[in-house]
Amino acid sequence: MNIYLGVDVGSVTTKFALVTGGGELVAYNYLRTEGKPIVVVQQGLREIQKYLPPGGTIQGVCTTGSARYLAGVILGADLVKNEITAQAVATLHYIPDVRTIIEIGGQDSKLIIVRDNMVVDFAMNTVCAAGTGSFLDRQAARLNMRIEDFGEQALQSRAPVHIDGRCTVFAESDMIHKQQMGHDTDDIIYGLCQALVRNYLNDVAAGREMLSPIVFQGGVAFNQGVVHAFEESLNTEVMVPVYHEAMGAIGAALLVREEMFCSGKSTGFIGFEASEAGYRTSSFECKACSDRCEVARILQNDEVVAYWGGRCDLWEGTESAQSKGI
Repeated sequence: MNIYLGVDVGSVTTKFALVTGGGELVAYNYLRTEGKPIVVVQQGLREIQKYLPPGGTIQGVCTTGSARYLAGVILGADLVKNEITAQAVATLHYIPDVRTIIEIGGQDSKLIIVRDNMVVDFAMNTVCAAGTGSFLDRQAARLNMRIEDFGEQALQSRAPVHIDGRCTVFAESDMIHKQQMGHDTDDIIYGLCQALVRNYLNDVAAGREMLSPIVFQGGVAFNQGVVHAFEESLNTEVMVPVYHEAMGAIGAALLVREEMFCSGKSTGFIGFEASEAGYRTSSFECKACSDRCEVARILQNDEVVAYWGGRCDLWEGTESAQSKGI
């Protein structure tokens, strides 16, 4: 059985997905990145191997996410794709008539506009935390409650309060003020969900036409309070796919399935033994321009195999400094 592996390495979570040649999902896993992408990619590879069907072989690997080039080197990826493409492909696979995709993760958020099965526009927020999952994580910690309980408790609200959600600093200050005024915790929690949605619609959507069907995915889609706040603001149903938290990895697997079928190439996948390989990292200051970015490099057996981390893509995916003449 031909199996295709998709890997989505984000700043907060890392996802793996196995897809058959027929496009059916075999298995996926969902891990916290915790600032250790190499360790987590290797851990995820070990775990997903357990779900490989008997007789199944990996015929293609695609990586996506903020550390896609790094993961691509570790795994010997056949394809490296951006998150917008991967998210859209997965959503269209499950919901072919989708026209608007909302994706909110731990540290960034995206809006993807689809028309006639094609991405025609998109927007991203990677600067302000107030429109991302970390916004709610921070406030949940301030309220001394688990983020897993946040959504359910938000739905108990009967008179949500207005929280200034322009940034996490203002939100925390306003939340403390509302607590001191004696507002119920449920009302404050749902007010925070509404603040996140307002920030997303103002800063990411920024007036773009969000037509139904609207699909909401990413880790924040676990939070039913945020789902309800979107439906309330947009005055329409917002769908949450079954595998919403792993759509980037699923999309990556579907992309490499098509790529390998069309090209007829053999996979460059290093194999599951990549999970046991020894890697270490170091960094240096790039002098190519006045930005002086700190660029990280990954070494195996003291040999540099990849660079990443600059503000531009000068070093992304490169295998040697000499190839850049720097």
